[in-house]
Amino acid sequence: METVICRGSNNYGTHQYPEKLIPLMILNALHGDPLPVYGDGMQVRNWIHATDFAAAIGHVLAYGVPGEVYNAGGPDECANIEVVERIIELTGADRSLIEYVQDRPGHDRRYSLSSDKVRALGWEPRVRFTQGLEETVAWYRDNSAWWEPIRSGEYRDYYARQYGRALGD
Repeated sequence: METVICRGSNNYGTHQYPEKLIPLMILNALHGDPLPVYGDGMQVRNWIHATDFAAAIGHVLAYGVPGEVYNAGGPDECANIEVVERIIELTGADRSLIEYVQDRPGHDRRYSLSSDKVRALGWEPRVRFTQGLEETVAWYRDNSAWWEPIRSGEYRDYYARQYGRALGD
Protein backbone atom coordinates (compact mmCIF):
# COMPACT_ATOMS: atom_id res chain seq x y z
CA MET A 1 0.00 0.00 0.00
CA GLU A 2 1.42 3.38 -0.97
CA THR A 3 1.33 5.93 1.81
CA VAL A 4 2.41 9.47 2.56
CA ILE A 5 2.53 11.13 5.95
CA CYS A 6 1.66 14.76 6.62
CA ARG A 7 2.43 16.10 10.10
CA GLY A 8 1.08 19.45 11.21
CA SER A 9 2.19 21.92 13.82
CA ASN A 10 -0.31 23.17 16.43
CA ASN A 11 -3.72 23.38 14.77
CA TYR A 12 -6.33 25.95 15.74
CA GLY A 13 -9.66 27.15 14.42
CA THR A 14 -13.37 26.74 14.97
CA HIS A 15 -14.96 23.70 16.62
CA GLN A 16 -11.81 22.82 18.58
CA TYR A 17 -12.43 21.09 21.91
CA PRO A 18 -11.59 23.46 24.79
CA GLU A 19 -8.85 21.36 26.33
CA LYS A 20 -6.44 23.02 23.86
CA LEU A 21 -4.80 26.38 24.59
CA ILE A 22 -6.67 28.64 22.18
CA PRO A 23 -10.28 27.50 22.74
CA LEU A 24 -9.64 27.13 26.48
CA MET A 25 -8.40 30.70 26.76
CA ILE A 26 -11.17 32.09 24.56
CA LEU A 27 -13.96 30.41 26.53
CA ASN A 28 -12.44 31.23 29.91
CA ALA A 29 -11.93 34.86 28.84
CA LEU A 30 -15.53 35.12 27.61
CA HIS A 31 -16.73 33.74 30.98
CA GLY A 32 -14.34 35.79 33.13
CA ASP A 33 -12.67 32.61 34.39
CA PRO A 34 -8.94 32.40 35.17
CA LEU A 35 -6.61 31.91 32.21
CA PRO A 36 -4.20 29.16 33.34
CA VAL A 37 -0.77 29.64 31.77
CA TYR A 38 1.82 26.90 32.27
CA GLY A 39 5.15 27.97 33.78
CA ASP A 40 6.31 31.36 32.54
CA GLY A 41 4.23 31.17 29.35
CA MET A 42 7.30 31.52 27.16
CA GLN A 43 6.85 28.17 25.41
CA VAL A 44 6.99 28.95 21.68
CA ARG A 45 4.61 27.28 19.26
CA ASN A 46 4.11 27.30 15.52
CA TRP A 47 0.41 27.67 14.69
CA ILE A 48 -1.40 26.45 11.59
CA HIS A 49 -5.05 27.17 10.89
CA ALA A 50 -7.07 23.96 10.49
CA THR A 51 -8.09 24.96 6.95
CA ASP A 52 -4.43 25.37 5.98
CA PHE A 53 -3.56 21.97 7.42
CA ALA A 54 -6.48 20.36 5.58
CA ALA A 55 -5.20 21.95 2.36
CA ALA A 56 -1.68 20.68 3.10
CA ILE A 57 -2.99 17.14 3.55
CA GLY A 58 -4.85 17.37 0.24
CA HIS A 59 -1.76 18.74 -1.46
CA VAL A 60 0.43 15.94 -0.09
CA LEU A 61 -2.12 13.34 -1.22
CA ALA A 62 -2.15 14.83 -4.72
CA TYR A 63 1.53 15.62 -5.19
CA GLY A 64 3.51 13.84 -2.48
CA VAL A 65 5.91 11.01 -3.14
CA PRO A 66 4.79 7.66 -1.68
CA GLY A 67 6.80 6.72 1.38
CA GLU A 68 7.77 10.32 2.17
CA VAL A 69 6.93 12.38 5.27
CA TYR A 70 5.91 16.03 4.97
CA ASN A 71 5.65 18.66 7.71
CA ALA A 72 3.10 21.45 7.41
CA GLY A 73 3.49 24.46 9.67
CA GLY A 74 1.86 27.83 9.74
CA PRO A 75 3.48 31.10 8.78
CA ASP A 76 3.83 32.34 12.37
CA GLU A 77 5.11 31.24 15.74
CA CYS A 78 4.82 32.94 19.10
CA ALA A 79 5.02 32.34 22.82
CA ASN A 80 1.94 31.01 24.58
CA ILE A 81 1.70 34.11 26.77
CA GLU A 82 1.54 36.25 23.60
CA VAL A 83 -1.39 34.14 22.39
CA VAL A 84 -3.15 34.59 25.73
CA GLU A 85 -2.53 38.35 25.72
CA ARG A 86 -3.94 38.65 22.18
CA ILE A 87 -7.04 36.67 23.20
CA ILE A 88 -7.49 39.06 26.12
CA GLU A 89 -7.40 41.98 23.68
CA LEU A 90 -9.86 40.34 21.28
CA THR A 91 -12.35 39.34 23.99
CA GLY A 92 -12.06 42.47 26.13
CA ALA A 93 -11.18 40.34 29.16
CA ASP A 94 -9.06 41.69 32.01
CA ARG A 95 -5.36 40.83 32.07
CA SER A 96 -5.69 40.03 35.79
CA LEU A 97 -7.37 36.76 34.74
CA ILE A 98 -3.94 35.35 33.81
CA GLU A 99 -3.00 32.75 36.39
CA TYR A 100 0.42 31.15 36.11
CA VAL A 101 0.23 27.47 37.04
CA GLN A 102 2.90 24.84 37.57
CA ASP A 103 4.44 23.78 34.29
CA ARG A 104 3.85 20.26 33.05
CA PRO A 105 6.80 17.90 33.56
CA GLY A 106 8.84 17.75 30.36
CA HIS A 107 6.90 20.59 28.73
CA ASP A 108 8.81 21.54 25.57
CA ARG A 109 10.03 25.13 25.31
CA ARG A 110 9.53 25.21 21.56
CA TYR A 111 7.51 23.25 18.99
CA SER A 112 8.47 24.12 15.47
CA LEU A 113 9.03 22.33 12.21
CA SER A 114 10.26 22.97 8.72
CA SER A 115 7.63 23.05 5.96
CA ASP A 116 10.24 23.30 3.20
CA LYS A 117 9.48 19.86 1.80
CA VAL A 118 5.72 20.40 1.40
CA ARG A 119 6.29 23.93 0.13
CA ALA A 120 8.52 22.47 -2.58
CA LEU A 121 5.36 20.69 -3.78
CA GLY A 122 3.67 24.08 -4.19
CA TRP A 123 1.69 24.34 -0.94
CA GLU A 124 1.72 27.53 1.15
CA PRO A 125 -0.27 28.39 4.28
CA ARG A 126 -2.76 31.18 3.60
CA VAL A 127 -4.08 32.19 7.01
CA ARG A 128 -1.86 34.48 9.08
CA PHE A 129 -2.11 33.79 12.79
CA THR A 130 -3.48 37.24 13.67
CA GLN A 131 -6.29 36.90 11.12
CA GLY A 132 -7.09 33.30 12.03
CA LEU A 133 -7.14 34.07 15.75
CA GLU A 134 -9.52 37.00 15.22
CA GLU A 135 -11.86 34.77 13.19
CA THR A 136 -11.63 31.98 15.76
CA VAL A 137 -12.47 34.29 18.68
CA ALA A 138 -15.42 35.70 16.72
CA TRP A 139 -16.67 32.18 15.96
CA TYR A 140 -16.58 31.12 19.63
CA ARG A 141 -18.24 34.39 20.64
CA ASP A 142 -21.04 33.81 18.11
CA ASN A 143 -21.54 30.06 18.61
CA SER A 144 -22.14 29.52 22.31
CA ALA A 145 -24.83 26.94 21.48
CA TRP A 146 -22.03 24.71 20.19
CA TRP A 147 -19.65 25.01 23.13
CA GLU A 148 -21.86 25.65 26.19
CA PRO A 149 -22.83 21.97 26.54
CA ILE A 150 -19.13 21.06 26.48
CA ARG A 151 -18.42 23.21 29.54
CA SER A 152 -20.54 20.90 31.69
CA GLY A 153 -20.25 17.35 32.93
CA GLU A 154 -17.07 15.49 32.11
CA TYR A 155 -15.24 18.58 30.88
CA ARG A 156 -15.75 20.28 34.26
CA ASP A 157 -14.27 17.21 35.96
CA TYR A 158 -11.31 17.19 33.54
CA TYR A 159 -10.72 20.91 34.14
CA ALA A 160 -10.69 20.49 37.93
CA ARG A 161 -8.19 17.61 37.68
CA GLN A 162 -5.98 19.45 35.19
CA TYR A 163 -5.88 22.87 36.86
CA GLY A 164 -6.67 22.05 40.50
CA ARG A 165 -9.72 24.29 40.61
CA ALA A 166 -13.34 24.25 39.55
CA LEU A 167 -14.43 25.96 36.37
CA GLY A 168 -16.68 28.99 36.94
CA ASP A 169 -20.24 29.06 35.70
